[in-house]
This record gives sequence, structure tokens and C-alpha cells, in this order.
Amino acid sequence: MKKLFLLSATLVMAPLAFTVPAVQAEEAYPAKPIRLVVPYPPGGSIDMVARMVGQKLSTQLGQPVLVDNRAGASANIGMDFVAKAPKDGYTLLLAPTGLASNPHLFAKLPFDALKDIAPIIRIAEQPNVLVLNPKWSFKNVAELVAYAKANPGKLSVGTSGVGGPQDVAARRFMQMTGTDLLNVAYKGGAPALADLMGGQIDMMFETSPTAVPYAKSGKLRALAVTSEKRLPNLPDIPTVAEAGVTGFKSIGWMGLAAPAGTPRPVIEKLHAQMQLILNSAEMKKQIAEINLEVSGGTTAQFTSFVRSEWDDYARFVKDSNITPQ
Repeated sequence: MKKLFLLSATLVMAPLAFTVPAVQAEEAYPAKPIRLVVPYPPGGSIDMVARMVGQKLSTQLGQPVLVDNRAGASANIGMDFVAKAPKDGYTLLLAPTGLASNPHLFAKLPFDALKDIAPIIRIAEQPNVLVLNPKWSFKNVAELVAYAKANPGKLSVGTSGVGGPQDVAARRFMQMTGTDLLNVAYKGGAPALADLMGGQIDMMFETSPTAVPYAKSGKLRALAVTSEKRLPNLPDIPTVAEAGVTGFKSIGWMGLAAPAGTPRPVIEKLHAQMQLILNSAEMKKQIAEINLEVSGGTTAQFTSFVRSEWDDYARFVKDSNITPQ
């Protein structure tokens, strides 16, 4: 009987031998540098926010947070890298709008956006600004639309790639105005912006962080913003809806995510630290300075939001008769 008791106790304790080290490892997180993957090139708004967040997370967590730009394929390369990364909290994603839109714009992705990537917290929302190369003298959106209708395919619109906020804004604009613009997809917003200023393309729905300074300096001409309200830093520029395209709204967003299956305590720790960062007056000021709006909220809310956006893009692609690439 004594031997049987000892054997039973050993069997009972065996699972604990594996559980305790795992729990201790999670409690000690992070014990080494963290990689924060940005699925776009350096210089764009998502990259800006990633570097802000990375610096503050590093201070909060006591470990370096290294920004890793993995651009290409409309953010799919970076998202796929994170989806397949170890589920230990040491590889994170600065998740773009493409997490919800790309599954409907590409015929086949190497990852499942809803199953392979776990949302943690929504960081910010970003409207776009309809900006033109100064060679065009359109005074308002109505004049641009009239010209585009009379000259199908004549005006080119640059985007950061299929599925990005700029691309979606351009497609919504064409759908709601009945225009045919030449959609030119780049690997990121920065190279598209360079070509816009160089005259290689005519217009963009550029993200507000980069569009506002160029619009104020006169290097680009701003016609409208894609949000429901005017931007504080561009008070004289109307929304697209105010400019005559009733009901138009197209806002990008970004958040922090991890590979699905990352331990819940790690997710909770990252969420708690990020919420502290987003609640700080310093972060709110920095976000406002680049014309974004802080989001925040619970992990469940961000997860639900991504699902809602996923459904919205499914309807948009179907209604627009867009053929996935």
C-alpha cells in the first residue's frame, strides 16, 4: 500500500513539475528583448507609432523593444511572419487595417487573420487626407470628380498597397463617386508619397500624420479628409462627406497583436502596460501631434472590433465587385 501511495503521489505531482516552470516563465516575462514587427517600410505612420510604443514599452517592461520593418505584399509578409512566430510574447505585431481587409482582397493568404493572430489592444485610429500634386488646380472635390468622370483612368491615385487604408479609401471614393482612377499600389506609403511629390502620380488618400505637414507647407494640396469630423490641424479642409460625397468615411487603425496561442498572462501583461501608456498625457500629446486619435480599450473589445471590420470589408469587396488578387 505504501508503494502504491508513493506511486500515486508521483503521478499527481508530475503535471505540476511541468506547470510550475511554465508559470514562473510567464511571471518573469519579459526576460529578453522583444521584436515588434511593422509590416511596412520605415517612415510611415504605423512605423512612427511603433517607435513611440516600442520606446515606452521598453521602459515599462525593462527590456529592449526592437522595431523590425518587414514590408511587402500589402503587409502580408510581416503579418505572416508574426502568425508563424513562437507563441511566447517575444514577437509582436503592430497590426494594420490590412489584418481585417486583406483576407478579402487576396485570393489566398499563407495565414488565417482571425485564427493565427491574437489582438491585444487597439492603439489609434487614423483618417486619411485627399492630397494632390500641386500641378492640379482643382479647387474642391466636385471639380476633381467632374474631371475624373470626363477622363476615365487619367488621374492616378497612389496607395501603400492593396488592402491598406489608402487603397480602401481610394476604392470607396471611386465606388461612391462613380469615377475610374488608375490605382497604383506601392510597398508602403513613403515611396508612394515620394512619387506624388515628384509628379509620377497625381493624388493620394495619404495618412494624416504625413499628409498634414506637406499640406501646410504647400508641397501638396489638400482637398478633403476622410473622417467624420475635420482635423484640428487642418480646420479649413472639409471632410469628403461635406465636400459632396454623402456618407463617405474611411479611417485606418492600428493595434498591438501577437501570435495566437501566446499565453494569456503574457497577453494580459502587455495589455495592461499598453493601456497605461495610452492613458498617459505624454502619449496622448504625441499621438495628437501626428494627427491620430488614441483608442485603447480591452482585449475583448479589440478582438470584436477586428471581427466587425473583417465583416465590413467582406461586404465592401462584394459590393464593389472586386476580384481578389
